Amino acid sequence: MPRGGSMRAQIGALVIATSFVQLANGFFGTFFSLRVAIENFDAAGLVLSAYFAGFTLGALRCGKIIERIGHIRAYAAFAGLVAAATAVMPLLVGSLAWVGLRALVGFGCAGIFITTESWLNAKAPPAERGRVFSIYMVGTFLALALGQLLIARADIKAAAPFNVIVALFAVALIIVTATRSEQPRVSAAVALPYGVLARAAPIAVVGSGLSGLVTGAFYALVPAWMQGEGDPPTTIALFMLVAVLGGLAFQIPVGRLSDRFDRRIVLASLGLGFVVTALVTVLSPRSLPRLLPEAVLLGGFMSTLYPVCVAYAHDRMSADRVVAVSGRLILLSGIGSVFGPLIGASLMTHFEIDGVFYFMAAAALVLAIVAGLGALRTPAPTHREVPFEILAPQSGPLAHDPLDSPDETNPAQ
Repeated sequence: MPRGGSMRAQIGALVIATSFVQLANGFFGTFFSLRVAIENFDAAGLVLSAYFAGFTLGALRCGKIIERIGHIRAYAAFAGLVAAATAVMPLLVGSLAWVGLRALVGFGCAGIFITTESWLNAKAPPAERGRVFSIYMVGTFLALALGQLLIARADIKAAAPFNVIVALFAVALIIVTATRSEQPRVSAAVALPYGVLARAAPIAVVGSGLSGLVTGAFYALVPAWMQGEGDPPTTIALFMLVAVLGGLAFQIPVGRLSDRFDRRIVLASLGLGFVVTALVTVLSPRSLPRLLPEAVLLGGFMSTLYPVCVAYAHDRMSADRVVAVSGRLILLSGIGSVFGPLIGASLMTHFEIDGVFYFMAAAALVLAIVAGLGALRTPAPTHREVPFEILAPQSGPLAHDPLDSPDETNPAQ
């Protein structure tokens, strides 16, 4: 009994610590977009993309670091890296310095999420794993949403917001390193040769990249646009809060539809829903009462594109390649997230925010067409035992990337 209580305490500590991390992340993402707009960097798109570049690199490399030094030391190293890079930012204000520092933040955040989620996967009993991850991801969404509310009280031009972010990461570090726990066992993942996934699930490959384009552009550029329009911080915070909560609200109903019907049809419908909402946002008057319902729909459609792609890819691949498939999709989504702000910022220079929304709508339309044509050409694959899972923006892809993932279908394990 004490052992079970200790395990629950470990899991609880990890969930609470990650909630602090996501509270900081939700605040940092929107704050940083606003601060970059104020600084008026020439390479603003590159600065905004740096986080996603670091995050993608971290998703590829951090697993090896965890295998070498263990989960607790790795968590401390990654959280310390994020805190240090964040603390230096107000001291080195410049586009080149912030590209490097923001990339370090992305790398460290990827490491934190991989460490946490592989730890949860290893420690949670198989019968409770789904419930544990559901609590974890709901906590993630709520923390990201609450992080937006901090924007309303932040002085964007001051160094104080950076200090708040450092403090939140430090709290998470204290919680995890003070936990009495055994190191989870780690094992190498099954290799996945390049080209295998593209042949087996091309829609998931295309969809992961395009969903990254959309989400990267949205979270990096929309807050800056609203600030440029003269919207007060409270309005920006409310818009982004509603978008994140829209993503949370869509997860369960979309997941149920995805598990019951052809995922490609669901994916095409989500893409078309985003296209229509984005066009309505461009063409309709931009008052707050109109923008908030649009934010719910934009966040909802956008946040469910990638999880459906992941679930569809797992339908097409064997169970022993779950981790490898997820890692490959993380890479594709990360690459898309890097290019989204770069392309969007260039379009924003010439066409203002309309160009960004048209760009996101075009990416979603391509995804809808690819998924719809795929559904017409071939029958739907049989859904595997691993169903659609809740994935939060900015971090959720890593929920499918445990370092130690025993095959639950094997009763011997």
